[in-house]
Amino acid sequence: MAAAAPGHVLAGGAPALSSPGGGARGRMEPAALERFHSPGKGNGLRSRRTVRPGELLYRDMPFAYVLSKEQLGSVCELCLRRNGNLHRCSQCKVAKYCGRSCQKEAWLDHKQECRCLKSIEPNFPPDSVRLAGRIVFKLLRQSVCPSERLYSFSNLQSNAEQLSEEMKDGLRHLAQTLQLYLKTEIQDESQLPPAIDFFQIFTKECFKAITDFGKKRKVSQS
Repeated sequence: MAAAAPGHVLAGGAPALSSPGGGARGRMEPAALERFHSPGKGNGLRSRRTVRPGELLYRDMPFAYVLSKEQLGSVCELCLRRNGNLHRCSQCKVAKYCGRSCQKEAWLDHKQECRCLKSIEPNFPPDSVRLAGRIVFKLLRQSVCPSERLYSFSNLQSNAEQLSEEMKDGLRHLAQTLQLYLKTEIQDESQLPPAIDFFQIFTKECFKAITDFGKKRKVSQS
């Protein structure tokens, strides 16, 4: 699973992943956590009280998430539970769900994506592009996500200034791929609100992955 914003925060700073709809809601109220900015490191969250190591501080729905290609067909697109008898979306024939209930609940996030997936058959977008598409549609709907009580997608740091030109070229290529993927729903990118910038979305979504890729290339070339 790829997530645009963390859904869980553990004492010690380690992220934890689980089903977006599973488990109890946040065990610590957002008021007990505060967002802070660390120069050169970005935004972070900290507790207003003493916590025990490993204590679950907060849990909520991620702003956006998608299944990785490896998990498609074996995991429900909504609840992320493994199921050997998933029901396929009759339109795009990509998304699969436990049943009608999960499919109905997921339709708001899948409706526009469904048409995009159909429009590029037999091709399929990279995971990061599909995730970015969901982010774009959610920003256009101005949907309110519970996890934004702590910080919103716009609060995420761009990190563009830390990228090499080679890395920026890679993200520009992803932005172009996203533009083609969304063409059936967004014919003219220039008509989007200024806050929705395809390149900037990838600098927030893909920063860790692309910096890790850059490090690996340096090692392999040395």
